[in-house]
Amino acid sequence: MGYVTRIVIIGGGPGGYEAALVAAQLGAEVTVVDCDGLGGASVLTDCVPSKTLIATAEVMTTFDSSYEELGIIVADDTPPLERSARVVGVDLGKVNRRVKRLALAQSHDITAAVTRAGARVMRGRGRLEGCQTADGTRCVVVEAADGTSERLSADAVLVATGARPRELEDALPDGERILNWTQVYDLDELPEELIVVGSGVTGAEFAGAYQALGSTVTLVSSRDRVLPGEDPDAAAVLEDVFRRRGMNVMARSRAQSVKRVGDRVEVALADGRVITGTHCLMAVGAIPNTSGMGLEESGVKLTESGHIWTDKVSRTSAPGVYAAGDVTGIFALASVAAMQGRIAMYHFLGDAVAPLNLKTVSSNVFTDPEIATVGYTQADVDGGRIAANVVKLPLLRNPRAKMQGIRDGFVKLFCRPGTGIVVGGVVVAPKASELIHPISIAVDNNLTVEQIANAFTVYPSLSGSVAEVARQLHTRKTAARE
Repeated sequence: MGYVTRIVIIGGGPGGYEAALVAAQLGAEVTVVDCDGLGGASVLTDCVPSKTLIATAEVMTTFDSSYEELGIIVADDTPPLERSARVVGVDLGKVNRRVKRLALAQSHDITAAVTRAGARVMRGRGRLEGCQTADGTRCVVVEAADGTSERLSADAVLVATGARPRELEDALPDGERILNWTQVYDLDELPEELIVVGSGVTGAEFAGAYQALGSTVTLVSSRDRVLPGEDPDAAAVLEDVFRRRGMNVMARSRAQSVKRVGDRVEVALADGRVITGTHCLMAVGAIPNTSGMGLEESGVKLTESGHIWTDKVSRTSAPGVYAAGDVTGIFALASVAAMQGRIAMYHFLGDAVAPLNLKTVSSNVFTDPEIATVGYTQADVDGGRIAANVVKLPLLRNPRAKMQGIRDGFVKLFCRPGTGIVVGGVVVAPKASELIHPISIAVDNNLTVEQIANAFTVYPSLSGSVAEVARQLHTRKTAARE
């Protein structure tokens, strides 16, 4: 009987469990060490829970903003003088119970799939011990939940321990009134006045969701606009929508401290102002889970931010040690984590592998409307990092959008001058996460705007705007050549 390659994976999130599935299928002996449940933060406290909550908010927003225009009549006992009052409400306790149930079910499904593939799942915390031995193996010490420990020998180790919410010393969460994004699912009642500190993706998503659910929301942004890392045109649309729906968006306002005063919270801003509410959600970034794992002692190089340095095939600076997911600080996306984990296993086990190409990564902000992007960005074009022609088409011109009462959003494409090869795109629309896929395929396969324009689309459809933008870019390219 031949030698079986031993793989130990520390962390059971998308990077870890996808790597486990690949390694097991390629014949390795796989052990996954995880302390919270397979699926990691993505399934248990982040992507799955937040998008489940947002799904409820999305239904309420669609109904509230469109039912009158679409001719829907709601029969209720609201007195005539109060007909403009909100006609739908939410039971947050029920919503959150569903959120937790779905997250747990997804975690169980992942565990079953990994176990069925032949991998061993250990509940506990893993850490590296020492450098690579003379025979090329690594040692991982697992501290189990019952206090016992076990030493595992591995030919390769994948570190996929993720990240946790960043906390400010003067704004520590208490789980009741001052919350981080992992704690909101314990609320039984809707926050009456919610202050969201942080206007990145997490802050914007939760601010929009709770606004739709019925909370009065104040979004505190230290930057000039919401979503400072996203396409500026997309961010402008979203901020306009937020304000139009009644959200108080406070730009260039840095939160200095948050304290609880009875059943309320006070947020002190750097300019001396104080704002109050019933709850505060802190969404000020994340820090990697790299401490206490013996990484640097084992030869694993960390960046200044505490993330693990990796190359494009997920190798760290230590032989036989790979890393994937949020712990690497590449892109905080479940899809990227999963790809990094798979690439690591393909590489170590000698299968065909392509290095990670971040210019083909598609991502989505689950606000309403959603913002989906892929490839090169407006910032890349404006900064001279790539020469590209750009066309933006508002959804207001789209017949399907008019039928559905969609007023906000656009499709934007970037293509290379001369060749017309599509190098990036932005979609701002309901379900933009679905509409970005044809643009992702174009970017990944170096398709031209001519090829996109000549493909049939359904009439009427929102995806028709993708083809229309491509037609306009093709015309512009032809005119420029002439």
